[in-house]
Amino acid sequence: MPGVSAEEAILVKFFLGPWLIGSCLELILMGVLSCQFVNYYNWYPNDGRGLPIAVAILCLLNVLKSAECFASLWIFLINHFGDIQYDLQLSVTGWWDTANPLLVAILDFYVQCYFCTRLWAVSQRWWVVTPIFTLFVFGLISMVMGTYYIATLQEQQVTNWFAAHLGSVFAGDVILSMTTAYFLIQTEKSVMSKQTAQLIRSLTRLTFQTATPAAIVAMFNLIFSQMYRTNRPLLGYVEIAFNQVLPKVYAISMMYTLNARREISTRASGSRVSGSRNGSGSDGPSLGGRVQPRHTNGDVELGRIEVVTQRETTRHVDVTDMFASTHSTEDSKSGFSNPDQKVYGVSAQ
Repeated sequence: MPGVSAEEAILVKFFLGPWLIGSCLELILMGVLSCQFVNYYNWYPNDGRGLPIAVAILCLLNVLKSAECFASLWIFLINHFGDIQYDLQLSVTGWWDTANPLLVAILDFYVQCYFCTRLWAVSQRWWVVTPIFTLFVFGLISMVMGTYYIATLQEQQVTNWFAAHLGSVFAGDVILSMTTAYFLIQTEKSVMSKQTAQLIRSLTRLTFQTATPAAIVAMFNLIFSQMYRTNRPLLGYVEIAFNQVLPKVYAISMMYTLNARREISTRASGSRVSGSRNGSGSDGPSLGGRVQPRHTNGDVELGRIEVVTQRETTRHVDVTDMFASTHSTEDSKSGFSNPDQKVYGVSAQ
C-alpha cells in the first residue's frame, strides 16, 4: 500500500481484516435472522403476548447491531481509508466503538436469559437455574468493567476482564445445555406415550443443536482474546471477527428453537406440515372434531399435547411445561398414570 509503512500494513491486515470479515458475516446472518423473524410471526400468530414482544425486542437489538457494523465499516474503509492509526484510536475516542463489546454482551445476555427460562421450565428448581444465571450476570458485569478499562487505556485489565466475560459465557453455555438435556432425559423416562417421548427426544437434540454453534464461537473468541498475552499479540485482533458474529449466532439459536415447534410437533404426530398459518402449521391426526385448537398462551417450545382417552376425556401432557409454564413435569408424569385409559389420538397444537 503506497505511503504506508510495513508495520501499518500488518496492522491493516490484522485489525481491519477481522473487522471486515466479521462484519460481512454479521450482515449475512442478519439476513438469515430476518427470515426467521418473518417465519415466526407467520407461523405462530396465536402465541401469547410475551413471546412476540420478546422476539420484537430481539429483532430491534440485532438491527441496531447490524447498523453499527455497517457504520463502522464505512468509517474505517471510506471516511478514513488508509488511516490505520485513527482507526485504532477509535476504540477510545469513538463511543460506538468503545461500547461495541458491551452491546455484544447485552445481546448475548438477552438470549441467555431466554434459555435460562427454558431450564427453569424443565427443572422447576431454582437452585439449578440460579447458579447458571448468576454466571451469565457475572459475564455481563465483566464486560461492563472491560468497557470501562477500554476507555481508560488499561490494556492488561481489558484482557483480564474479557477473559472473565468470555470464560463465564462459554462455561455457562455448556453447563446450561448439559443441565437442560439431563432434565429432558429424566422426563422422557417418566412418560408412557410414544409421541410424548419422541417429542422430548427431539427437544433434547434441539438443545445441543442450538447451543453448539454459540459455544464454539464463544470458545474461539476466548482463545484469540488471550493472544494479546503471547509473543504474537497481533493475533488477538482475530477475536474481533468472532465477537461480531457471536450475537447473531445466539439470536439464530433462539429463533431456531422457537420456529422448530412446527416441525417437531408434526414429526411426532406423523402428519405433514400444511400451509395453514396456525400455531403449529399442522392439522395433526384426526380426532373426529372433538378437540378444538387452543391458544398456546406463550408456550416457548411446542404447543400443548392433548391426549384423548377412550372415556372421551382430555388429559394435557404439556411437553412444553419444560419451556413454558402451565404444568410441572410431575403433571406430565401423572398424565398416563391410569393403565385402563388407552390413548388413541394426539393433537399437537
